[in-house]
Amino acid sequence: MDGSIQKYLAFVKTVECGSFTKAAELLSYSQSGISRMIGDLEREWKVTLLERSRSGVRLTSEGIRLLPYAKRVCDEYEKLQSVVNGINGLNAGLIRIGTFSSVATHWLPNMIHEFQKEYPNIDYELLLGDYTEIETWISEGRVDCGFLRLPVQAELETMFLEQDRLLAVMPEGHPLAALEEIPLSALCGEPFMLLEKGAKAEVSEIFEKSGMSPNIHFTTWDDYAIMSMIESGLGVSILPELILKRTPYKIVARELEIPAYRNIGIAWRKRKVSAPVLERFMKYLDHREQVNRE
Repeated sequence: MDGSIQKYLAFVKTVECGSFTKAAELLSYSQSGISRMIGDLEREWKVTLLERSRSGVRLTSEGIRLLPYAKRVCDEYEKLQSVVNGINGLNAGLIRIGTFSSVATHWLPNMIHEFQKEYPNIDYELLLGDYTEIETWISEGRVDCGFLRLPVQAELETMFLEQDRLLAVMPEGHPLAALEEIPLSALCGEPFMLLEKGAKAEVSEIFEKSGMSPNIHFTTWDDYAIMSMIESGLGVSILPELILKRTPYKIVARELEIPAYRNIGIAWRKRKVSAPVLERFMKYLDHREQVNRE
């Protein structure tokens, strides 16, 4: 990448991330490297772009005026690289994917393995987060695409992949394990482990629609922490079936009395020009799902 473009990108991503550290992680640079590139821009342009503080960075008035132009240069460079990659036959490239842990663990390894058979020189960068974070990353361009619970904001393109059952989960030997189907009311009488972070996810919505409130003792977005706590007898939960595949924990899963699901899909930004590598990855996923449904 051209040196000037690198500096513009460092400036744009530092503003988007709110700190040198996060921008450095995103761009695979050292924090000092990001700071140095932005310092070079400030000297070249004879302006101060950012105000530094312990809480992060903030745009100056000059930075506010120049940021849209820097973004435009980065976007146009990305389009240029997309066209060049297309002309060169897609011999190399990078796909940045936002994902949550169950998809990263149970789906992506096989997806990437199969895609690499045809495109062995493609590299991948995975960013783990919750639904809200992943949707934001896609909108901001921090990732090229992301696995999400559907539906998402209208500004994004989406592809439905699979319907994932939500199951009641409890320790082995728990009295509720004797039932084939678990009523929500029975779960409300137990200490509840909630898999959620930030915005409300599907489990909270299930209880709200039923007019019930679980007795929440613990909340986290770490599914393995939830399963470990259930195994230890600290409570019960509702978890997606995908999370429960190949679980090493001594826990029991049962269907809910009123079946519930989450719709998993992949989303990406609407663009006039898409990177060829991303287009081909999406075509591969679409073909894969068609084969799975046949």
